[in-house]
Parts: sequence; structure tokens; C-alpha cells
Amino acid sequence: MTYRVAVDVGGTFTDAVLTDSGGKRLIAIKVPTTPANRADGVMNAVHAVASAAGVDARDIEEVVHGSTTGTNALIERTGAKVGFLTTAGFRDLLEIGRVMRPHEGLYDFTVDRPAPLVPRHRCLEAIERLDATGAVLTPLDEPSVHAAAGVFAREGVEAIAVCFLFSFLNPVHEKRAAAILAGRFPELLISISSDVSPEYREYERANTTVMNAYLSPVMGKYLARLEERIRAELGSARLSIIQANGGSTSVKHARRLAVTTVNSGPAGGVVAAAFYGRRNKRPRIVSVDMGGTSFDIGLVEDGVSRVTTEGAFQGLPVKIPIIDLHIIGAGGGSIAWIDRGGALNVGPHSAAAEPGPACYRRGGVEPTVTDANVVLGRLNPDNFNAGQMSLDRGAARRALAPIADELGTSVEEAALGVVRVVNANMIKGIATVTIQRGIDLRDFSLLSFGGAGGVHAVDIARELGMAEAVIPPLPGTFSAIGLLVTEMRHDYVSALGGLVADNAHLARLEQRFRDMENAGRRELAAQDYSDDRIRLTRMADLKVLGQTYELLLP
Repeated sequence: MTYRVAVDVGGTFTDAVLTDSGGKRLIAIKVPTTPANRADGVMNAVHAVASAAGVDARDIEEVVHGSTTGTNALIERTGAKVGFLTTAGFRDLLEIGRVMRPHEGLYDFTVDRPAPLVPRHRCLEAIERLDATGAVLTPLDEPSVHAAAGVFAREGVEAIAVCFLFSFLNPVHEKRAAAILAGRFPELLISISSDVSPEYREYERANTTVMNAYLSPVMGKYLARLEERIRAELGSARLSIIQANGGSTSVKHARRLAVTTVNSGPAGGVVAAAFYGRRNKRPRIVSVDMGGTSFDIGLVEDGVSRVTTEGAFQGLPVKIPIIDLHIIGAGGGSIAWIDRGGALNVGPHSAAAEPGPACYRRGGVEPTVTDANVVLGRLNPDNFNAGQMSLDRGAARRALAPIADELGTSVEEAALGVVRVVNANMIKGIATVTIQRGIDLRDFSLLSFGGAGGVHAVDIARELGMAEAVIPPLPGTFSAIGLLVTEMRHDYVSALGGLVADNAHLARLEQRFRDMENAGRRELAAQDYSDDRIRLTRMADLKVLGQTYELLLP
């Protein structure tokens, strides 16, 4: 018998779930995340769940991995040193953006847009221009590309992103510029927007391409290390990577399009929620994953997770299909603190896996949500993480004592305050993606999972007036279960350039769809998927003439 293992890396714990080829066993386990080298934590989890199931690790056929490598690189700004090449006159594209302040900064002058991933001195221009139909107005000036390559060489860039105006209609200039740059830098990954995000809106397309270049070297190194460990320790097991759209993909694809792997772990939780809802006649769900570091909110309607092409990662817009997630810094490890005005706050900073909450006995001293729940008796200190850990109630009380002293209350009252504040933060987060979008939560179930989710679920659902709060089986590893029920998925886009229904040629539209379908078949055939296992879905971005934004419709 063979086995599949799903591994979801979180900020505090790495979760693993094992199932057999007959689907009769489901074994779950949690091990500490290893921030210094997350591949260690992944392999620790794989061996731990195999041991718990009593199986030989070399009988594992596939490891499905929800990675936080890209997400962490964006949060910590530890991605590659990128050079950006764009059309002459548009060097400041990433700086100018949409000339809009963040929504949360509407009345707060201290809030600003995140800085671009590429500083201005590494944003260079190539002389070329296409018109709005893709026709060449100014041929590509190759010496200008060579000149940019010289600057990139002096700057020591580790990856290059290329985004020319209207290249989604005609990629000829981008492809030629990429060929010139590849000749100069054969060892570097070069991302071009007509491959990464061939859609209109130049700022979002450019930002997506830059982000892909920023993350691909980091993701490539991580996956190379992990693949090597898997070959050495598991033999012929296949490694699959979860994408932000909720589907899985090959390692080769994840290396080339690393931007698609950001937030892949949280996406697995929403996929699991939709799967659970369909099986249990709950088609309308708000899924919330409260782990040690973050609180991930997803929406399921009619049994399907909502996918958007107008998302953002860490405040930077992306133009690729992703599950519509809203993530805030509220988890079991979120740190409680008093601001200068004397008000109690919780998060967004977290004690994470190292050192963790004070009650973990790993050197943590700052008060966290987990410490507050231990003090209030909401967590059993003698049976934490299925009995694999014990918690130190005394350390939790000592961590919360300074908060209690500043507030002039008992430690128990301070702990209750911490719980109420983090609940308020989570309620506000849910309202942002539901009530503020006109969604009536009285028709929805709250499906709460993650290591800390069940402790807070009832309070949140009651406050929002929701129909019910549901805790699924194996809630602490529920996102990892979602990775097991995902399907291999590839999204293909072909821009039509302002096509109007009155002048649309059905034969040309059909050919565009067929070209994308054939590309998908070739990609999946290379991964040993037969035709009878492939499902093709056609979608179109449509809008009424004169509207600015479109709707994605089947």
C-alpha cells in the first residue's frame, strides 16, 4: 500500500496529515516549525506522521506541500535583488502605482503604501513602444537593452523582470529583450510579464512580474533543498506544491512562477472548508484559520471557494488567480502590549515558533493570546497538542503580570482583556470581507480551525450573529487536510485587447480557447495525467461597455 502526506508550514507549527491509497486512514500530527531552515521542519513532520501511522516513510508516494517560503520572503523583504526593465518613459511605474492611498490609511497619515520591491535606481528603460492594439510604433532599440544589462551587471542583480506596455497583446519586444538579457546573464531567471500575467493594467502586471522575479530564486533554492532531502529520505516520492489559487502544481512550475505559491498554506484551509461544506450540506461558510501567528479568513459560497484576479500580497497588487483571503496578525502567539495612551493591544507581532508563548517554556517572556487562554483555564496545560506538550501556567501568569499592573487589574482580568481584544480584531477582519461587501452573515456558518480556532469560535460567531459555529474534525491540522483534497490546476490567460461583442469573431475566440486548452493538456501530460483525468473550464472577463472593471464569468 502507498501513502500520501500533506505538509502545511505555519509560523509556529508545521502540520502533517497522512492518508493511505484506499482513503481509509487519516493520521495527523504537529511539530514545531524550524524558521532557520523550514525544510527541516517539513521532513520532521513527514517522519513523525509516518511513525505515528506505523508505516515506512519510503512507502510515501507523494508529499503535497503548502509553503510559506514566498510569503515570508515578502514579509521580511528577503527576496532576490531584482532589476526591472520597462518601456521608456515609464521608469517610475512601480513608484507611482495607482496614485491611491491604502484604504486603511484614508484618515491616518502614518499609514503609507508598501515600498516597491525594486528601488528606483534598479528600474531602467528600454526604447520601444506598442500601441493599444499591439502594433509596433517604435521598434525595440537593442542597444538600450544592452545598456540596461550593463547597469544590472554592475548592481549585481539576482533576477530580472521585464514589463513593456501592451506586451500582453504582442510579446515580441519582451521576448527579444529577454533573449538579450539571457545571453548576458545565462544563470539568472528572467521573468517577462507576457508569460507571468498576460493581462491589461500595466501597474498590476508589472508588480506581479517583479514579485515573481523577487521570489523565484528564493523558492528555487528552497525547493532544491527539499527535493534533495525527499530523494535521500523518501526515495521516489513526488513533491507537489500548492498554489494560491487552491490547486497543486509541479516543482518545475512552482520554480518558474513562484508568485503563484504565496499564501498557498492558507489557501488549503479554504479548499478544505469548501470540501467540508459540500459534504455536510453547508454551502455558505466563512472559514477562519487561527494559528500561532495569523488569522486567515476565507469565503465559501455555493460550496465553492471565492477566487479573484484582483488580489494583493503584503499590500502589493497581483494579477493572477488567487483564493480571496484576508489575513490579519491575530493568532495564539500574538503579543499583548500597552500603547502610549494606556490602551491594551494584541498583535500584529507574534512570538512565533521561537521562542513562542511564555507557557511553552522555550524562553518566551512576552504575554500572548495562548498565555491568556492558559491563565483563564480555556486550554488544558496537561494535554496540549494531543498530549505531546505540557504548558506552564505559572510562566503564563508571570508574562501577563506587567499588563495587569499597568491596567491596575488582576492577572485574570488582564487575560480576559487580551482575549476580548483579539476577538474584536478577528471580528473586524471578518466584517471587512463580508459585511462591508454587503454579505449577510446570518446566512453563513463559521467554520473555525487552526490550533487556536476552536477556543474563540463561539464568541466570534455570536458577536457577528452567524447561524452557527462549527469545529471540523482534526481542526488543528485542517489546512493540511485541504492540501490532500486539492487537484492539480493550471490557469491560462489570453488577452483580446478591448474586444466588443458586436465585432467578435467566434472562430477566433474558439481558437484562443483551444490554444490555451492544448497548452494545459501538454503541461498535464508531462506530469503523467491521461486525457480522461483532465477537466477544462472556460471563463471570460466581461463588462458592459464603458465600465472600468470586469466580472469573471463561466
